[in-house]
Amino acid sequence: MAKDLDLFREVAKLEKKVGAADLPLDLKEKALAMLKRLTLMARLGEYSAEYERVATYIDWITFLPWKKRSEDILDLGRAKEVLDKNHYGLEEIKDRILEYLAVLKLKREKGEGKEGEGILKFMRAPILCFVGLVGTGKTTIAYSIAEAMGRKFARIPFGGMGSPLDLRGQSRVHPDAETGLLIKALRRCQTKNPVILLDELDRVTDEGRASIMGVLVELLDPEQNMAFRDHFIDFPFDLSEVLFIATANNTTTIATAVLDRLEPMQMPSYTDEEKIAIGKNYVLPRMMEESGLDKEAIRIDETVWPRIVRPLGYDAGVRTLQRTINGICRKAAKLIAEGKEQGFQITTENMKEFLPTW
Repeated sequence: MAKDLDLFREVAKLEKKVGAADLPLDLKEKALAMLKRLTLMARLGEYSAEYERVATYIDWITFLPWKKRSEDILDLGRAKEVLDKNHYGLEEIKDRILEYLAVLKLKREKGEGKEGEGILKFMRAPILCFVGLVGTGKTTIAYSIAEAMGRKFARIPFGGMGSPLDLRGQSRVHPDAETGLLIKALRRCQTKNPVILLDELDRVTDEGRASIMGVLVELLDPEQNMAFRDHFIDFPFDLSEVLFIATANNTTTIATAVLDRLEPMQMPSYTDEEKIAIGKNYVLPRMMEESGLDKEAIRIDETVWPRIVRPLGYDAGVRTLQRTINGICRKAAKLIAEGKEQGFQITTENMKEFLPTW
């Protein structure tokens, strides 16, 4: 009897949780019906497993941002400052992002004063797909877009994904069922209009490619994603306000129907001159800060930079450059921590002491 009373108290807590949550009316009625059924099962003494399933389900639906959205920052000047601060060059791509923000800004201004008109329309966006070699900045520019717009950010990795259930979730009839990665991303962001990065679309497994691409077609189609249904939640969620951004090393393994819904943008490889500018103005200051070094702790002669940007040969991206500069900062940090020096001038004579050995 005491155990039954405990259950009734827990069910009452869940009912209060559902009542306080800002849920769609149909979903709230569905949740309350599940709790009513659970109460009836308790009287028959067959409720333990069912209570766990219902409690987990209610936890998910009450924490999802069904109606919460963040306010977009549509200041083109600020957006350009953010993009220029985080990325060198890429002028065509930056212009495309600013064009999109300009369209949002104009549509919002035109829609002001027209109650309920055009809200979904102005939120819909082109789905940019950054295509390029490793280290060319595909993922980091997605972070910058979210920062420029003032939106929350989430990343869904597609590398090695083998089942559409990873995206869409599993039905609650299965033991240990859970939501898909999309619903998890929305719960983390706590807004229904975040920037979601679909990272490395071309790296799903061969076995799951066809079915995963089928889910992506629905996910990226603005006429279908207004009622995206996760198998676990089993209730339509409006994804039309999400700004999806995709990345890929190449597009040969991406289904044509998916590509048709994307706007591919080629991320260029960097020349040595561009890498020197990136190393000086972006990578070195950031690595020094991360290593706990003062701004003047490391000074690098111009004659040393060509060896830093190409220690092993040509590399399309900046990953090797980042590792090399990180190695220099670590060696300098070690010497400073040991009290040997407080600052270093790296020249062609002493660069072997600082450049990592490969």
